[in-house]
Amino acid sequence: MKEQEIGYISNYFGNIEVAIIEMTKGSLVTGDTVHFKGKTTDFTTTVSSMQIEHEQVEKVKKNDRARLTIKKTDKNHFTEIFELAAPNKEYETYIHNYWTKK
Repeated sequence: MKEQEIGYISNYFGNIEVAIIEMTKGSLVTGDTVHFKGKTTDFTTTVSSMQIEHEQVEKVKKNDRARLTIKKTDKNHFTEIFELAAPNKEYETYIHNYWTKK
């Protein structure tokens, strides 16, 4: 499937490695592959689950906000945190993964 832009990173906090993503069009569905590409960033990840306000959701739409944090804890270990927020609501964590580089 051809890639399409569904949002943009409106804020990035380098000290805690957090990007704020504003959904501007389209939608994001559980199982979708998301591609983050910028001047110094280029990676993909699959959305495994999402929630808004403690409720499991299968889809995020325009005006919802998402935040993906990837932290390198040491040379071979990474932490990935995916958070969502409905309009005018606080972020809530929905995915927290730990990765080991082989």
